[in-house]
Amino acid sequence: LAHTFRSLSLRNFRLFAAGQIVSVTGTWMMVTAQDWLVLSLTGDSGAALGLVTALQFTPVLLLTLYGGRLADRYDKRALLVGANLVSGVLALLLALLVLTGTVRLAHLYVAALGLGLVNAVEIPTRMSFVSELVGSDLLPNASALSTAYFSTARVVGPAGAGALVAWLGAGWVMLFNGFSYLAAVAGLLMMRPGELHRGPVRTGGSGVVDGLRYVASRRDLTLPLALVAVVGLFGLNFQVTLPLIARTVFDADATSFGLLTTAFAAGSLLAALVTTARTGRPPSTLVTGSALVFGALEVAAGWAPTFAAAMVSLFLTGLASTYFAQAANHRIQLGTRADQRGRVM
Repeated sequence: LAHTFRSLSLRNFRLFAAGQIVSVTGTWMMVTAQDWLVLSLTGDSGAALGLVTALQFTPVLLLTLYGGRLADRYDKRALLVGANLVSGVLALLLALLVLTGTVRLAHLYVAALGLGLVNAVEIPTRMSFVSELVGSDLLPNASALSTAYFSTARVVGPAGAGALVAWLGAGWVMLFNGFSYLAAVAGLLMMRPGELHRGPVRTGGSGVVDGLRYVASRRDLTLPLALVAVVGLFGLNFQVTLPLIARTVFDADATSFGLLTTAFAAGSLLAALVTTARTGRPPSTLVTGSALVFGALEVAAGWAPTFAAAMVSLFLTGLASTYFAQAANHRIQLGTRADQRGRVM
């Protein structure tokens, strides 16, 4: 256990992890409530659910390189504070609309787009900030622990949200999410800047094109990045498929939908804990092999004939997806120069 949680010996990382656990739990509760609300407003429309998801992730696809450029040039901690505050405001505004009974599908579209714009900056900044918190030696462990708390939130969040949506409604879940961002902000503000592992400031070569040139010159980075792109495009679509499977295949209620998501997240949590033992850069064969295993298990989950079989299959699929993601993450991060890490991630 001491080996598994060794990054938590650093005060700054403990503050970061504690704030993120609360905030990410709120986020996954929000995702569950939002998806259920979209299906309720549209009569189980897969197209509407897909559009909400696309609006949330298209800015991440198009603008993350620019967000990574900001992370490489400016104070990552300050950027994360701003991003969390904006996300909290968006969540509170949406909660107000839901609680007052005035929410429309268009409001959900706008909120998803706004959150996507914020995430285009927050995601690369947060991923590259972990190395500043712990340094290169502890990076694999800290990265795996970050995935562990993320997966813990995916276990607790959807399960709790499913019950709360059935009991109180989606609005109260969204209200909790809005305030949960304050935990992340508090953790960031309480850190000691002098204990951060910041690399030397480089002059020049800080643009998006420079980052692309850097990646293009590194075959050991382009291959895992390409694999992540393919797997992400065709395999990691659970935010759309799980709600539809719950409602249209198994005729499940909000609580059962939360259980399906929790099963997937529990497998992810186990994989994250396993990868905390990694101490160095994984080989490319491990990245490729774990991707193939994930693909096979996802096919099995798609063929699951019963709700119980689906939960077991999703547990194994979640385990394989996170193991692959961590292998790719560690291979890329540990092979990237510090001043390029925001754009590369």
